[in-house]
Amino acid sequence: MTTTIGYARVSTTDQSTDGQVQRLKEAGCSVVRTEKVSARTREGRGELSSILDFARPGDKVVVTKLDRLGRSTRDVLNIVHELELKGAHVQILDPAISTEGPMGKVMLTVLGMVAEMELGFIRDRQRAGIEAAKAKGIYKGRPASLDRQRIVKMRSDGVGATEIAKAVGCSRAAIYKILNEGK
Repeated sequence: MTTTIGYARVSTTDQSTDGQVQRLKEAGCSVVRTEKVSARTREGRGELSSILDFARPGDKVVVTKLDRLGRSTRDVLNIVHELELKGAHVQILDPAISTEGPMGKVMLTVLGMVAEMELGFIRDRQRAGIEAAKAKGIYKGRPASLDRQRIVKMRSDGVGATEIAKAVGCSRAAIYKILNEGK
């Protein structure tokens, strides 16, 4: 018995997967897995891991758009490869592409490369905009969210990093980063 599995993903917790879920159900997905996590890496993408672990021969994994599956060409192709090793395939709704045939794999590779290139262009434009704003004195960067003086004072008073982190509401790594800035 084959299963059509939908995978919906958004990058941040304030975004919703509702629109994707609806489209996936309309496309015939009997199971839809959702998660709110960045696709920069596969780390922390438990639902995707679950799909990859349990995919069976003949199963179809459906996503609304290619970037829901992954941000880099390499990552998308690795996911497709893992599914193919299990006898499953990927279907993208927009644009309509399936990895069942060789032409779909070629299109997927090309689209993945274009998406990755566009992401690079976006980062370049963003970096150029920030540099231009800095040159005009408009952009000052993200405001400090932690009271550095308080953290340094607490440390000099003998308070440990764990207690400081609890007191100011952040991670120990953030405390160590601030404490190591002056070194």
